[in-house]
Amino acid sequence: MTHFINSRETIVTEAIEGLVASSGGSLARLDGGPFIRVVVRADWDKSRVAVISGGGAGHEPAHAGFVGPGLLTAAICGDVFASPSVDAVLAGILAVTGEAGCLLIVKSYTGDRLNFGLAAERARARGLKVEMVIVQDDIALPEISRPRGLAGTLLAHKMAGAVSEGGGDLAAVAQAAQRAASEAMTFGMSLDTCTVPGSAKEGRIQPGEVEAGLGIHGEPGAGRIAFQGARQAIAQIAGILAPRMQPGRHVALLNSLGATTDLEMQILARELLHSPIGIQITHMIGPAPMMTALDMHGFSLTVCPLTEADAALLGQPTSVRAWPGMRSIKVAAALPLPAGLEVFEPVASDSPANRAVVLCACRALIAAQADLNALDAKSGDGDTGSTLATAARALKARIDLLPLADLTQLFRAIGQELSKSMGGSSGVLLAILFAATGDALSRGLGLAAALRAGLQRMQEIGGARLGDRTMIDALQPALVALPDGLAVAASRAREGADRTAEMTRAKAGRAAYIGAAELSGHIDPGAEAVAQVLAALAARQDRSESILGIEEPNPPGC
Repeated sequence: MTHFINSRETIVTEAIEGLVASSGGSLARLDGGPFIRVVVRADWDKSRVAVISGGGAGHEPAHAGFVGPGLLTAAICGDVFASPSVDAVLAGILAVTGEAGCLLIVKSYTGDRLNFGLAAERARARGLKVEMVIVQDDIALPEISRPRGLAGTLLAHKMAGAVSEGGGDLAAVAQAAQRAASEAMTFGMSLDTCTVPGSAKEGRIQPGEVEAGLGIHGEPGAGRIAFQGARQAIAQIAGILAPRMQPGRHVALLNSLGATTDLEMQILARELLHSPIGIQITHMIGPAPMMTALDMHGFSLTVCPLTEADAALLGQPTSVRAWPGMRSIKVAAALPLPAGLEVFEPVASDSPANRAVVLCACRALIAAQADLNALDAKSGDGDTGSTLATAARALKARIDLLPLADLTQLFRAIGQELSKSMGGSSGVLLAILFAATGDALSRGLGLAAALRAGLQRMQEIGGARLGDRTMIDALQPALVALPDGLAVAASRAREGADRTAEMTRAKAGRAAYIGAAELSGHIDPGAEAVAQVLAALAARQDRSESILGIEEPNPPGC
């Protein structure tokens, strides 16, 4: 079992019970046994038009998560990716429909169309007024006669629910839903398929691929292409949508398919607004998980023309937690830094020797990125290499702006740059090391002594000591040996780094939370970074003179 469930057979029933129990009394469910699973508004007044939708489970928060004021009156829940039965749909209709009638909003899948359609006929035979709107917003497969219903269904939910909440009659409610259903266009992409509880996962999407135009049940899409990042993904979808979009403003609904993180979704939102269709996107719903496909690592983008009337309906407030709301797009102005935090720009100067040293260290960190990430994955969050490489790239980009000829100001400038470009504790600690070294140089200390003073300051603030399984285990012995030459210092750093693989307990950093079995045999990534940088500096080809003031032969290397 790879999901937090009790059994495949009870997933939907138990999930509904949890949803209703945690709703604060706003939701109720029909007592229909294991096969009639209907969530309804507990406060519903049958004098208004009921808005009903539903379908298979696995799309949470859709559909039951959108039951509430200004949205759905009831949701009919089937098994995972399976349409609910006719009896279940009919039970939902009868539970919430009065003389005002009800609207069924149905995604265009064969099972949903048939079961909701037959239930509607039976309800009409009982004298109820029932209308049905079928959503077919998928544009990925234009050659099929009945396009699939995807996340555009949510726009129909919101617009119909808002009209119903305002007391509109059945014709007005159906008209609002039909407008959304007719105008919305949706296209999805995913980096991985979903995992259906109790079933083996299909591995048709290979690493480095993205599947375009896929549905919300794990079914294959229009095709797979090489994945080149968020910008490329949005650019391709924008290219498909652009010729189909009407002139004027649109709302975009940016939907996570389940496993796509908020961080990724926010980047996709940025790329959308910078895309060729971004100028037409004046309002956005999300990014958020709304119509998911279990744990699919993908997203869908829905666009729909937006009139003033549409905006009023989609923007109507609701207490339904799953609805992220619609917001207008505004360009945020960059505010100046508060007084006292203005960035100090040192006076640039050049020194070929010092430039070579800085660039050599940067190249070493960039080259070690993958190895350091792999080491950090054993004891942390797997980003040490990326963090150091990011800082190294930033430093390389500013090399011409650094005071390379003035060691005091150079170390201070490097410290300042690291504090800006490096995240986490390592960035702060290295910034302290370099800034304190610069301060020590200003007091007249030689470089080796100044570096040791910087290390002492870093230890005072950070708290790590020799033997704590951190970068200190490589850095401290290297700085002690520095007066004997770079080669000796590099050797001591390598010995110190290797010793960390024998340490089964860390006393600082994230590795302090890791057990001995996971630490044993793995070098601390910070110590490894120190060892690799010093090895690269010791092997520099162009070291006719050195920032360290140590004359040595010129072996091959950086």
